Amino acid sequence: MSKLVTIFGGSGFVGRYIARAMAKEGWRVRVACRRPNEALFVKPYGAPGQVEPVFCNIRDDASVRAVTKGADAVVNCVGTFLRWGANSFGPVQAEGAGRIARIAAAEGVAHLVQISSIGADAAADSEYARSKAEGEAAVQAAFPGAVVLRPSVIFGTEDHFFNRFAAMTRFGPILPVVGANTKFQPVHVVDVAAAAVKGVLGQAAPGVYELGGPDVDTFRGLMGRMLPVIQRRRAVVNLPFLVAKVMAFGFDAVQAVTLGLIENKVLTGDQVKTLRHDNVVAAGAKGFADLGIEPTSMESVLPEYLWTYRPSGQFAAIKDSAKNLKKA
Repeated sequence: MSKLVTIFGGSGFVGRYIARAMAKEGWRVRVACRRPNEALFVKPYGAPGQVEPVFCNIRDDASVRAVTKGADAVVNCVGTFLRWGANSFGPVQAEGAGRIARIAAAEGVAHLVQISSIGADAAADSEYARSKAEGEAAVQAAFPGAVVLRPSVIFGTEDHFFNRFAAMTRFGPILPVVGANTKFQPVHVVDVAAAAVKGVLGQAAPGVYELGGPDVDTFRGLMGRMLPVIQRRRAVVNLPFLVAKVMAFGFDAVQAVTLGLIENKVLTGDQVKTLRHDNVVAAGAKGFADLGIEPTSMESVLPEYLWTYRPSGQFAAIKDSAKNLKKA
């Protein structure tokens, strides 16, 4: 019988790529998520019955144990940007990660991969970064052989980075950003999935790997690379941290007053804190080279999915060709 991997958060942005990759490896894939009826799109990743979404609440021992039982490997992709509530930083990224590792060890799982993020730091001023570090510590304490992956900002068809800012260019001549000089090292989601596969297959030594693509650039520089791809001219304007802090306080207050009914999806105070720090691979850290993976450049991927934000959308190439015909 083929081996089984349980992927917590396997229907999310990163998780779905890992699920697809593991199916190609011939493994049975159990996609553990809160809403399996909304994750049916993962089923065609493999042969009938090979990839199955199942319900799981990572805040509950019994729920985690039920989907871990019988698994040869476990991958935890669950993450959140919520500061308050039952599914906030602590319960999900710290306690949830530790629970998965503890139960995986008790169930005799051979390999565990934890998806964290660059910037995870127990001493950080950002709650997000602290909870990621707490999760890593809990995982490594319960499962010493775990592989921890820390990607920089991840790009790909369903990303929440380039898609978000490309969409913002539709609303005016100015593209505002916070932390224009903060550096990032964007990494392709397919490469992150490939690294996770190495961990599942036991082809990666236990420890922490920081994953960054071949390009390091500032926030402003990344927007400058994106704009020609979507064929738009916009002034990239840096919002001072003080202004951003005040704005974030207002958005957070609205969410708090409405008891979360109006979720702050614009800018949070914690995000402002995170944007003060570079998001790049640390000197001397293990990374893609140690996994035998050549990271993918942004230029080779962004046009594949950002074309939808061009003024002419899918017809942009046709219009460009027509212009050349007129000149001839």
